Amino acid sequence: MTTGPLTGAVALVTGASRGIGAATAIALAGLGAHLVITARTQGGLEETDDAIRSAGGSATLLPLDLREGEKIDLLGPSIFQRFGRLDVLVHCAGALGQLTPAGHIQPNDWADAMAVNLSAAWRLIRCCDPFLRQAPAGRAVFVTDAMARTPTAYWGALGASKAGMENLALTWAAETASARLRVNLFDPGAVATRMRGAAFPGENPASLAPPASVAGALAALCLPSETRHGMLVRV
Repeated sequence: MTTGPLTGAVALVTGASRGIGAATAIALAGLGAHLVITARTQGGLEETDDAIRSAGGSATLLPLDLREGEKIDLLGPSIFQRFGRLDVLVHCAGALGQLTPAGHIQPNDWADAMAVNLSAAWRLIRCCDPFLRQAPAGRAVFVTDAMARTPTAYWGALGASKAGMENLALTWAAETASARLRVNLFDPGAVATRMRGAAFPGENPASLAPPASVAGALAALCLPSETRHGMLVRV
């Protein structure tokens, strides 16, 4: 087993089948945490699990569609019942929606972006809050996007949902200021992910940073030594 500053800790990472979520899960495993990884794609989760185990770590796989909100509500209690603790929450999963004028956003696209980016964050906070508060050094990180703070034509669904998520996460941070828990936002910048490719199909992914290049900075926000709270950390 891998040992490190997170040895014995249990970390929940959403969107862990690929991209930044997968890279972060692998980085956290390298720091000694046991990973609980979720995503819609079973095959992608298995690939992440293989990488974690190859590096000497361990993981539990939970295929989950974050649009099915009531299933999210079970995550925190289920993890605590099985492992007796929950130390880290990283919400990496994201939904782009369609890049279209605000007046043309379709209900299904709006619902998807809100469900994954905002409502899932709310449900994760609800179900994980009591266990993260009682952890020796609870940590929560929400992956965000510059569009949340820079309204840009055609990016309304992503921007609005991420802006709501940022507000909610920072509100939670204000409410836990006197607790051991630390809550932060993480903006990775331009990274070669599938969602980035969908948004910029003409962009050469080789010109962008790979997910693994930002995973270390994200994982560092989950360390017991991390003191930042209620911050937006940019790469």
